[in-house]
Amino acid sequence: MDTKLGKLRALFADNGIDGLIITGPENRYYMSGFSGSAATLVISADSAALITDFRYVEQAKAQAPEYRVHMHKNPMTDTLREVVREMGVTRLGFESDRITFSEYDTFAKALEGLTMLPVKGLVESLRQIKSEHEIELIAKAVSITDDAFDYILGLIKPGVTEAEIANELLAFMIKRDMRPSFDFIVASGVRGAMPHGVASDKAIEHGDLVTLDFGGFYRRYTSDMTRTVVVGTPSDEQRSIYDLVLRAQLAGIEAARAGSTGVEVDRASRAIIGEAGHADHFGHGLGHAVGLEIHESPRFSPADSSAIQPGMVLSVEPGVYVPGWGGVRIEDLVVITDGEARVLTRSPKHLIQL
Repeated sequence: MDTKLGKLRALFADNGIDGLIITGPENRYYMSGFSGSAATLVISADSAALITDFRYVEQAKAQAPEYRVHMHKNPMTDTLREVVREMGVTRLGFESDRITFSEYDTFAKALEGLTMLPVKGLVESLRQIKSEHEIELIAKAVSITDDAFDYILGLIKPGVTEAEIANELLAFMIKRDMRPSFDFIVASGVRGAMPHGVASDKAIEHGDLVTLDFGGFYRRYTSDMTRTVVVGTPSDEQRSIYDLVLRAQLAGIEAARAGSTGVEVDRASRAIIGEAGHADHFGHGLGHAVGLEIHESPRFSPADSSAIQPGMVLSVEPGVYVPGWGGVRIEDLVVITDGEARVLTRSPKHLIQL
C-alpha cells in the first residue's frame, strides 16, 4: 500500500530533487500527523525527520511515528544543516509558496553548498484526493454548519445587524467544537452585490435579500456554505434572480463528474447565467476544493483545465451580483464520485421567506 511518504517521494525525480523541506502548517500536518505549531519536516528518498523545539518533542514522537524527531536549540538551522547532511541530500526542494524570502535567505545561508530548488504544490497535489476519513470529517463540519443555518433563521429580522447575525453564527459553531475558517459574510440589501461583503453594522430591513456565507474547521477540516434568504415577501425580480442562480447551481452539480475539467463544470453554470443577461454579474469562479484549507485546488473555473477525480471535495457556488440592487449566491459542498456528485450540504435551497 502506498503511504503518503511513498507518494511524495515518487514526485521527487520529476522535480529534480532528492529531498524536500516542508514548512507549511497544513502540509506538515498532512504528511506527519503532527499538530503542534512549530516544526520543520525534512524528507529524503529513504528517511524522514521532524525538527522541533523542547515544547513539542514528546508530542511529535507520539503523533509522527514515521519520523525521526530532532530537538533543536537556537538557531534551528544548525540542526537542519546536520540533518540534511546526514541524509545525504544534495538537491533540496523547498515550498516556494509557503516561505518568505527572509526564511529562504536564512535556509540558503545555513545550507550553503547544497542546491536549493523551489517547488510548488507537491504535497497539495496529494491532498486533492480525500480519504474516507477526511470526507467523514468534512461531512461532520458540514452537518454542524447546516445546524447553524437552521438556528440563525430564527434570528434574522428587521433591526438586527449583519454583525449580530455573524456573531451568533460564530458562537453556535464554537460551542460545537468548530472554529471559523474565514470572516463570515452576511450581506443584506444592496450590500449583497459584494461577493465578499463581510458582516457590517448595517441593520437588516424588511424586503432585504440576505446572503450568508460561512464555514468552520472541525478537527482541522472545513465546511463552506452559502444561502440567500429574503426578509418578507420577495419581489418578482428577487424571485427571478434567485431561481436563475438555483438553476445554475443545480446544473453545476450535475456537471461535476469525474473526468470533467474545471472549465467544463464552470461553463455549465456560467452559460445559464449568461443566457439570462447576467454574464457581467457573475465575476468569480464556480467553486474551489476544500479540506485542511478553505481554498484548495482544483477549482471550477474558466482558468482551471485540470480534470476532477473521485475523492475530491469542492464547492459549487454561482452568484449574481447587481450593483445598487443586491445579490444572490447558493453554495453546497460536493464529493466527486464515479457517478453523480454527492452533495454534503443538506440545508434547503428554495427561497426561504422570513
